[in-house]
Amino acid sequence: MLEKKMKMANLDAVTVKDGFWKNYMELVRCRMIPYEWEALNDRVEGAEPSYGMANFREAAAGGGTFRGRVFQDSDVYKWLEAVAYSLMWHPDAQMEATADEAIEIIAAAQQPDGYLDTYYILTGIEKRFTNVMDNHELYILGHMTEAAVAYYRATGKRKLLDTAIRYVDCADRNFGREEGKLRGYPGHEVAEMALVELYGVTGEERHLKLAQYFIDERGQKPLFFAEERERFHNEYKWKESYFQDQYYQAGKPVRDQERAEGHAVRAVYLYSGMAEVAAMTEDQELFAACERLWKSIVEKQMYLTGAIGSSEYGEAFTFDYDLPNDTLYAETCASIGLVFFARRMFEITRDGQYTDIMERCLYNSIISGMSLDGQKFFYVNPLEVQPEASRKDFYKRHVDVQRQKWFACACCPPNIARLLASLGGYMFEQSEDTVFVNLFAAAELRTGVGGHLSTLHLETEYPWDEDIRIRIENEQPTEFTVAVRIPAWCENWTASVNGSRCQETPEKGYLYLQRTWRTGDTIGIHLEMPVRCMAANPRVRDDVGKMAVMRGPLVYCLEEADNGDQLQELYLSEDAAFTLKREPEFLGGTVTIATEGWRLSENEWDEHTLYRTYRKPVYKKQTLKFIPYYAWANRSEGEMSVWVRVKQ
Repeated sequence: MLEKKMKMANLDAVTVKDGFWKNYMELVRCRMIPYEWEALNDRVEGAEPSYGMANFREAAAGGGTFRGRVFQDSDVYKWLEAVAYSLMWHPDAQMEATADEAIEIIAAAQQPDGYLDTYYILTGIEKRFTNVMDNHELYILGHMTEAAVAYYRATGKRKLLDTAIRYVDCADRNFGREEGKLRGYPGHEVAEMALVELYGVTGEERHLKLAQYFIDERGQKPLFFAEERERFHNEYKWKESYFQDQYYQAGKPVRDQERAEGHAVRAVYLYSGMAEVAAMTEDQELFAACERLWKSIVEKQMYLTGAIGSSEYGEAFTFDYDLPNDTLYAETCASIGLVFFARRMFEITRDGQYTDIMERCLYNSIISGMSLDGQKFFYVNPLEVQPEASRKDFYKRHVDVQRQKWFACACCPPNIARLLASLGGYMFEQSEDTVFVNLFAAAELRTGVGGHLSTLHLETEYPWDEDIRIRIENEQPTEFTVAVRIPAWCENWTASVNGSRCQETPEKGYLYLQRTWRTGDTIGIHLEMPVRCMAANPRVRDDVGKMAVMRGPLVYCLEEADNGDQLQELYLSEDAAFTLKREPEFLGGTVTIATEGWRLSENEWDEHTLYRTYRKPVYKKQTLKFIPYYAWANRSEGEMSVWVRVKQ
């Protein structure tokens, strides 16, 4: 059975208290959402203009000039989705009024038949659906639908939901296998999972069937994208590429795809939709494809940080074990999409391998995409940086060494905001009789699992501290199960209930504690968090002879500000001993790691000698200081490296 029998906790039932994720959620609510509204209205001095709201205003007024990228509408929708999630756990009348203002403008731009894409409304609506491959109409539909569902759930207001339904119905009239319809599907996926979300609200079979159609039709022969290119003389940017139509994951039917290929964000958005449809329709073959594609990513194409998409060309997957550290792309949105995929796979399987990857991405490759003040952003998340190379090497020009205020293509900032604003639902999921604790934070969950109201109080300073305490409070004794994730990175752990050691053993990474719980009952979890030196498969050419440092879920890195320049000269000892230091005022409050390492001496060389006969290298001792990877580039511009050479 593939049917999902669990769901995310309602965000209004989760209160995240002081601690790591509370800081980030408040950053989103208090800084990012207001800042992004200013950016969407082109009011951030020195930032790339968005034109997001300007295009909607022009379209609502009946005409004007479109500016920005063809998919610019989607940034506004992701912002609205972040607002919706924030309102669920922190009502804010002013924020809601601002969102309502935006929704009124959006709805006013909608065409009589439901179509709503400002690019074609302003540049020639007669050309709509003539370049579905590249011009993102169905991608915009997807983000609009996700925002509409979230805002309806947050406020009960139907304005945006009804607007989205009209656009979905417009797409349904235009796409499908019936005579007179286009046999097309999204060039940039996201509508697939959005339509399943809409089905969850409307119960309309046509919404689920449209999602199923988009997935089943993809890659079928004759290939729709090829026919569309020929009919409308559209540019084929990837004609000479190695991936061609697999850039869009459309080179073959999805059930025949064996490995993750093409544009990384599109891929994981598609796989998320495939998992949703597989669960809804009990499609075992489709789910088997999801499992294959998951393994292709995490076993052979994922960085230590959880980043994916190793090539700037096409923002794409390349080939197995091709994971360069300094020329990679590793778009923030791709890691967010991997989290979407992971959550859906977990909800089907209850397997901790998926929530482990979810945690890895959240603590590393996602929050690295924003500055600690929430107002500057990375699009690309490298594992090694040399500033001069980013300025002067054409093939590293995409690797920023400082976060930017905004981007002309600004998908990442609002994507971060909507994910972090909805984080409470990733922390806890629940079925009829079980609460799943996926992520650890100081938080409260109010739940009716077991038929009576209970509150789970989580107390922890994770990821800095090794202990998690879960205290139960309920109106009467209630039987249910608390399933606590035991991370795969943790080799030694203990669990207790009311001080007595638990005898249960984990199943697929979760410790299932079934009890009749009473007020005052307490679960204690201790996760040993030693510093771990990580190695990569030797087929990963860039990491041979190197180690990376992790503690708990966090990947660490060296930065020039702490260790000097020429980081390639630094070495870790094979038997390195590490010292931890809690630094509450440093980089937003963190634990740093230090060890005695080595620096390759330059004294044996003079500036006029480029090569010479090999002789045994000379090293000098140097203390190496590691900081969490997510916190790099929040001080002065400088070098950074995750992987460090090993001195034997």
